[in-house]
Amino acid sequence: MELNSIKRSICEAIDSSAERVISLAKDIEMEPELGFKEHKTSVKVADFMKGLNLNPMEGLAGTGVKAKLKKDSSGPNVAVLGELDGIICSDSPKANRETGASHTCGHHLQIGTLMAVASGFAKSDVTRHLGGNVTFFAVPAEEFIEIGERSDMRARGEIGFLGGKQELIRIGAFDDVDMAMMVHAGTDMPEPSVGIGETGNGFVAKTIRYLGKATHAAAAPDEGINALNAAVLGINGAHAMRETFRDDDHVRLHFIITKGGDTVNSVPADVRMEAYVRGKTLKSIDDTHGKFDRALRAGGDAVGAKTEINTIPGYLPLACDSRLNDVFARNAGSVLPDSKILRVGHFNASTDMGDICHIMPAIHPYTGGVSGALHSKDFTVHDYQAAVIVPAKIMAMTIVDLLANEATEGRDLLDGYRPLMTKQEYLETLQGYFS
Repeated sequence: MELNSIKRSICEAIDSSAERVISLAKDIEMEPELGFKEHKTSVKVADFMKGLNLNPMEGLAGTGVKAKLKKDSSGPNVAVLGELDGIICSDSPKANRETGASHTCGHHLQIGTLMAVASGFAKSDVTRHLGGNVTFFAVPAEEFIEIGERSDMRARGEIGFLGGKQELIRIGAFDDVDMAMMVHAGTDMPEPSVGIGETGNGFVAKTIRYLGKATHAAAAPDEGINALNAAVLGINGAHAMRETFRDDDHVRLHFIITKGGDTVNSVPADVRMEAYVRGKTLKSIDDTHGKFDRALRAGGDAVGAKTEINTIPGYLPLACDSRLNDVFARNAGSVLPDSKILRVGHFNASTDMGDICHIMPAIHPYTGGVSGALHSKDFTVHDYQAAVIVPAKIMAMTIVDLLANEATEGRDLLDGYRPLMTKQEYLETLQGYFS
């Protein structure tokens, strides 16, 4: 079967499934769930896969769902990923009233795209013309939130890492995957378009606790040790470091106070914070979070409070494979004008696709059809065809290029690829951040 005929057949199958997959995406948006707790969402995905006569594995890292196009194959295995979880955005009109969960992250669109790609391959009868295999993988817990709760899960031995793809790598769920791709909703990209990303920030997370001494805030403040003042001084010390950050390192520091004391009438004796330290490279992250710790401890030292800092591995910097990006961009040209295929360079936020990028060729393009900032109540889907169906066709055609002709292009890509880390090196790197 000729290459363009294979692509046309898959795209027609995607079009025939468009109404169903868009309906699934909208249904998931109306029942958002937070990471490692996406129970309803994973059932919906698994049921959809079963309707395509796929045989999904369920319960991976708690809620992950994974299915292969072929039972057995030789050659490259290309994974298409979609994320199950939402983000806390309580003021979104579609947020869960109890948990604050919402899909202002756009992950429901990814699941729609994932299922559209699965439908294209499952319903087009082109499998016999392709070498290798395709894996459809719905993954949990991309949003790095609820750090305290997830740390408790780790202490109980339920997870080893706080991010979904990290945990899936740890348990071996990616051991049979050779390369991976996933699209993500862009910011203020209302028209049909794609953005080809290259790099992105990684980060480490921190929990900070200042312990002081409680006394009556009005009658005897001189007898207390104000832990809130310690936190304020630590934050100001961190702000004073910002001029030392190199622009090329794309360093970002941000934090929240999760507990500011117990009562206004008592000197705060127990103050807690969560923080991220981001950077474009592991070196910039390591250099910065050491400085950050110094600033935080200086705040405690200044008032005599005890400072406890725990560092937690976040996500590694995104490093998209340039050749895989080029194959994706080439196929984007089949459905979009050149002016709507954007090279967007560096991404200042973070994703655990960065972790995948460190052990295999992987890409993380952005898709249009949406407006408003991610993680805000203003995030809105304007065009489900652009946000779900267009990227599904591009990814499906990209897979065809990689796996056609006995997977010649896919094999050649892998032959020339050298991972940034082995799986063992990756796991050791993450473990080394825990403190």
